[in-house]
Amino acid sequence: MKQQMNIVIVGHVDHGKSTVIGRLLADTDSLPKGKLQQIRDLCERTSKPFEYAFLLDALKDEQSQGITIDSARVFFKTEKRHYIIIDAPGHIEFLKNMITGASRAEAALLVIDANEGVQENSRRHGYMLGMLGIRKIAVLVNKMDLVGYSQQVFERIRSEYSEFLSGIGLEAELFIPVSGMAGDNVAGFGEGMPWYDGKTVLQTLDDFEVLPPDESLPFRLPVQDVYKFTRFGDSRRIIAGTITSGRVRVGDKVVFFPSGKRTTVQSLQTFPVPESPADIPGSEISGNPVGITLEEQLYVTRGDMVAIEGEANPKVATRLKVSLFWLARKSLSSSRDVLLRIGTCKVRARLEQINRLIDASNLEALASPEEVKRHDVAECVLQCDQPIAFDLSVDNAETGRFVIIDDYEIAGGGIIQEALEDDQSWLRDKVMTRNIKWEKSAIGRLQRAEHYCQRAALVLVTGHEDSRKKEVAKALEADLFSHGRLTYYLGIGSLLYGVDADLKTPGSDSRVEHRDEHLRRFAEVAHLFLDSGMILVATAIDLSQHDLEMIRTVLQRHPVLVVWSGDQSGMPVSADTEVPAQLNVEDGVAHVKSLLQEQGIIFKG
Repeated sequence: MKQQMNIVIVGHVDHGKSTVIGRLLADTDSLPKGKLQQIRDLCERTSKPFEYAFLLDALKDEQSQGITIDSARVFFKTEKRHYIIIDAPGHIEFLKNMITGASRAEAALLVIDANEGVQENSRRHGYMLGMLGIRKIAVLVNKMDLVGYSQQVFERIRSEYSEFLSGIGLEAELFIPVSGMAGDNVAGFGEGMPWYDGKTVLQTLDDFEVLPPDESLPFRLPVQDVYKFTRFGDSRRIIAGTITSGRVRVGDKVVFFPSGKRTTVQSLQTFPVPESPADIPGSEISGNPVGITLEEQLYVTRGDMVAIEGEANPKVATRLKVSLFWLARKSLSSSRDVLLRIGTCKVRARLEQINRLIDASNLEALASPEEVKRHDVAECVLQCDQPIAFDLSVDNAETGRFVIIDDYEIAGGGIIQEALEDDQSWLRDKVMTRNIKWEKSAIGRLQRAEHYCQRAALVLVTGHEDSRKKEVAKALEADLFSHGRLTYYLGIGSLLYGVDADLKTPGSDSRVEHRDEHLRRFAEVAHLFLDSGMILVATAIDLSQHDLEMIRTVLQRHPVLVVWSGDQSGMPVSADTEVPAQLNVEDGVAHVKSLLQEQGIIFKG
């Protein structure tokens, strides 16, 4: 079976990308029978000069405007391999489409018009290719026929653009003078440039090396989805995704990030083959879609990343130092949230600070950056609203780059340079260590939920002092218990003289002096209750949003519902529901139970 290679072709508007591809298809007899003549006849009927670009620009509005407006995939083959050429737009309005096109490519052809020379988009495209991790680049100096096939013009452009690429850490493998219209140096040599003794575009494509999946890199499987089958007694839960690096076998111990939970691979599933033993070569190699089943059932969701225990772990953080290219009309600022997507993971994020802002067309630093404007490149810090798993781009290009979505469109993209600490880094490290060392029960979470007819959850009743918190919480516990629920009441202060005894010193209040550790221990105790399948009802005075986020970090995906009791003035936490002071306790409990039913913690009845 022949190799396949994805090539992206980029360049400034009207520099002739589509013409080069059209000529390549025509000269290699890769067009459907009669297609070339069909386009020639169409041009004659419409009194337009024939252009090879029309072979690609099939949409009428593209032909009328003379520009390519979306990424088009072109298929052709040589004796050596199959090719997919991704024709990415060069017009400034459609740069965002180029990100999508280029991100699927292994190598790039970058087209520069010999008559116009290096343009702003020529530099921007080069910068973006570098950010996307594409290192195999050939520069085509097109329309040489319009400059009399001048070697001097070619050498000037080669020198100028080589200097630019060097400034961003790139080097083109080859500069090729071509004429897409005349066909010189595309699929064969012409007579116009006897001074050129290099390769044609077609030879260059065939000489690009297709790097095999790098199995030396640590295993990475971004979770695409989790499938559960119930027909014919099939109880498998298959975790599906595409392997981005490394390989996995049956029996491997795997770790899920960002949680750190671990288990063992029970089987490998490929499609449409129902099961692939570990000894079938290639069935689990990097780049292949795969499904895995686990020996123990874990709560796994889309966006998690699977790694193998003992290999280098991915990074886990909420703060990222990145190099970012911005494409949207609306500037990126710290005043609003955007969506950050890495692989299958998508989280809300915001700009925390700009370290450096540069103009990608000339690499000059911009003064006093307060926001990232269209076509700017920024070295900045992004803050995510929850921990995510990733690699640094220097370690793994695929899991170290991202795109940003704003207003449902791709607004930018970039690479991750560093994972930065935040005020919960220490807490996540402890939770991850706990999960890795955790001795699992033979009874899983889903089994307990089905047996008890409830989902485990923490109900936190908080409020100001003397706000009936304990009264409401204990009444809720009693009501749940009377209806056969597995439940327990725990006052957070009850830990002070037990679990927190070592934090208690004479004349001090450990809840103030050691508040973060006190909350961590409370959350770990709550984790035990929730792991057993219980609904834990707990109380705390004036719980803050910071406190709540700490508790949620420890409990991870266990539901945490916050009930504010009493006077709502100065409420320091975002509550899921409230029990006002004027509401009697019985009605307050009914109100909270309605919330539990809405959230699927308990069922009506």
